[in-house]
Amino acid sequence: MTNPRVRKIADRIRVIVAEMLERRIKDPRLGFVTVTDVRVTGDSQQASIFYTVLGTEEELASTAAALESAKGVIRSEVAKQLGMRIVPSLTFIPDALPENARALDEVLERARQLDEEVAARRVEAYAGEPDPYKKPRVVEDDLDDDEQVALDDGSDLGFDEDDRA
Repeated sequence: MTNPRVRKIADRIRVIVAEMLERRIKDPRLGFVTVTDVRVTGDSQQASIFYTVLGTEEELASTAAALESAKGVIRSEVAKQLGMRIVPSLTFIPDALPENARALDEVLERARQLDEEVAARRVEAYAGEPDPYKKPRVVEDDLDDDEQVALDDGSDLGFDEDDRA
């Protein structure tokens, strides 16, 4: 869908289908449906409509049956609103995004638990010095308290002119 025209058609189809499902389709089998994406082929002959349903697998199956039975009405409304000579055929596909997101959340949770276990083991047994980073050696001041040093800019810190030479 790199063609801007095809992308506009897909966006418009998504809006039309969502409005139809919300306002005009009164099938009791239709659950809480969200149109997530629409993909149109480059020749605008076919449109794949991805949707999600909030609920159980049974509600997903009944919603799929309701969408399949309302496909003709939805396609005629898409044709009417798009005003195209050839209207794309519609295919409703349940979106796998929620399942993928759930699986990803489970993987991330497992990784977090493993990180906590490693951190707990690291506190118990640490190999090496407690502070492995090298620090610069601190040299104590070799000057006595009564000695003073002249600065590079010519000002002094208590020296006389004869002392500088």
